[in-house]
Amino acid sequence: QVRLVESGGGLVQAGGSLRLSCATSESIFSNSAMGWFRQAPGRQRELVARISPGGKPYYVDFVKGRFAISKDNAKNTVYLQMNSLEPEDTAVYYCNADGGTFYGYNYWGQGTQVTVSS
Repeated sequence: QVRLVESGGGLVQAGGSLRLSCATSESIFSNSAMGWFRQAPGRQRELVARISPGGKPYYVDFVKGRFAISKDNAKNTVYLQMNSLEPEDTAVYYCNADGGTFYGYNYWGQGTQVTVSS
């Protein structure tokens, strides 16, 4: 069962921008901390940014000032706006929905490839 549908990846030159989207159901969207993770070849999956059900964002240091996570409550969609992209940002990006201990689920999207050329 597909619960998170991602889109927006692609190939971009260094310094360029991309916007990733993650659409889900209303119940998952409303009850989850939504996040974006990434995994580069040979590396572990790592957190990039997340946003609480109430809309509070959190960013890891290496994307602060370059990436922005946001929510559209009307569309049940989370976005990751990525600016000033660097070749080091090349990875498969995954959307995540964390229901916490209260709801007890943790869902992943299928992943979308982001490639930044130098």
